Amino acid sequence: MRASLAGCRMSVGALLNGLLVSVVAALLWKYSKLSEHAASLEEELHLTRQSQELSEGRIDYHAALLALQEHGTRMVCTGKMHTDRICRFDYLCYCSEAEEFVFFYSNSSVMLPNLGPRRFQPALLDLSSVEDHNTQYFNFLELPAGALKFMPKPVFVPDVTLIMNRFNPDNLMHVFHDDLLPAFYTMKQYLDLDDEARLVFMEGWGEGPYFDLYRLLSGKQPLLKEQLKNFGKLMCFTKSYVGLSKMTTWYQYGFVQPQGPKANILVSGNEVRQFAKIMMERMNITGQEDTAKEGDGTEEEQEKEKREDYIVVFSRSTTRLILNEAELIMALAQEFQMRVLTVSLEEQSFASIVQVISGASMLFSMHGAQLVTALFLPRGAAVVELFPYAVNPEQYTPYKTLASLPGMDLQYVSWRNSMEENTVTHPERPWDQGGIVHLEKEEQERIQVSKDVPRHLCCRNPEWLYRIYQDTLVDIPSLLEVLKEGLKTRPSVKKNKAASTVHPGRVREPQCQTSVQATNEAKLTVSWQIPWNLKFLKVREVKYEVWIQEQGENTYMPYILPQLNYTFSENIKPFTTYLVWVRCIFNKSLLGPFADVLMCRT
Repeated sequence: MRASLAGCRMSVGALLNGLLVSVVAALLWKYSKLSEHAASLEEELHLTRQSQELSEGRIDYHAALLALQEHGTRMVCTGKMHTDRICRFDYLCYCSEAEEFVFFYSNSSVMLPNLGPRRFQPALLDLSSVEDHNTQYFNFLELPAGALKFMPKPVFVPDVTLIMNRFNPDNLMHVFHDDLLPAFYTMKQYLDLDDEARLVFMEGWGEGPYFDLYRLLSGKQPLLKEQLKNFGKLMCFTKSYVGLSKMTTWYQYGFVQPQGPKANILVSGNEVRQFAKIMMERMNITGQEDTAKEGDGTEEEQEKEKREDYIVVFSRSTTRLILNEAELIMALAQEFQMRVLTVSLEEQSFASIVQVISGASMLFSMHGAQLVTALFLPRGAAVVELFPYAVNPEQYTPYKTLASLPGMDLQYVSWRNSMEENTVTHPERPWDQGGIVHLEKEEQERIQVSKDVPRHLCCRNPEWLYRIYQDTLVDIPSLLEVLKEGLKTRPSVKKNKAASTVHPGRVREPQCQTSVQATNEAKLTVSWQIPWNLKFLKVREVKYEVWIQEQGENTYMPYILPQLNYTFSENIKPFTTYLVWVRCIFNKSLLGPFADVLMCRT
């Protein structure tokens, strides 16, 4: 009996001990879970703070993470080829350790276009506006959304972002032509890429000397690739656009064929001038055209305006010098009876230079990136580009092309040093500043006696570099002669109005009548009415172009006519069907669309 009671007491004790252990274990487990949850909340709070460090906008971190885990990344692109494609992403991520963009896919992901392996032939898109350059390609890696469990917790960027490459942020021509203009009009294409969007530069360069110009595109500080790793190992952009429009570029740099204007230029001076005006406003600069008043004004006002005309000469301090700059300045002042001002990128702020150029009547400079500032010149001004010895101006035309864009309304003149004794070469310099001492002696001698740099590809041609980095003693008489021949009118910026670039509409009510005069003689009368938009326009010259083609033939007969009807008899055969097209032309060059083709049988 005692043994039985003892056994019972031991069983109860063991039970109580077991219960106690279970309770303690449960409490410990619960505490552990609470600790894990607290740590998770603390991490989430930390990541939320990191996300908000990138933006003033607020983000619900848990909701963003859930959306990424459940729906993955979504992508919809415009453009048929990688060279004209821009893509919008929701939750595109970037792994700073791998230096790769990541597309997390799930059953809810969207990828349009879904190119499969063609996405790597050669790339999804170009990150810069320079077309099909193999250092500018963009692509991403793919991972299942489930892989997020094994990766660092992402930091979310709540801003709408534009992800792009700057092509060469150390060179002012590239800054404007390849980066600022394309980014500005890419942002105009998409409503949510507004002034509060953030730019992210992925090419890997540092800020560069012109970073303040990039800041003008948005109210938010741009991010560099190197800075992304400071915000975490995995960054996810809640909404982003990747790539740049190429519609505003006018020049190709010679990577595939020698440099020159693009074959299909889609931008006009009107768009360039609108961009320049906005940039000036953001630099707090008032341009000449903003202050000009309508009307002819009094003689006193006209004389005052004449006195205010001035010339700007770009002064360079290290390479490609004008050796007789002071003499050049005095000659220009005397020849044009204008003040002459000098500006220097090395010594002045960019905004102060633009302020001066925006009111200038003429801009003189040796060939170089600084000439892209011609886009700030007022209408009616002249660009004068000076070229060193043996450099053919017709082969290097980025600034001539800019000045010649319809709507820029600038005059352009180039001058070339043709006197070898007026040049100073620098063969001892580094290769990228025109030095040639690293070359074989025979090659050095060939380059030094050459009188014309042959056409070449970008970017390391030693003969081109040797010649373009020469210093030049400008021959004043030959320069003045070139200016006299090349300037159509005296450069003046006062009250110059934009040249019309309005195109005519279709001619209305085109019709034809035919008559047979004899077995071998017939007449074809074609008539039409003026385009609808003509009655609202003041056009200096209106002509009409008529094409007549015998059915079945490959050639046509073109005619330019001033009137609204005409009877054709020459080369018109009886019992023959003719196809006839008619269109309107404004001021000799502004072509309208052809009206629907007429079929006329004699």
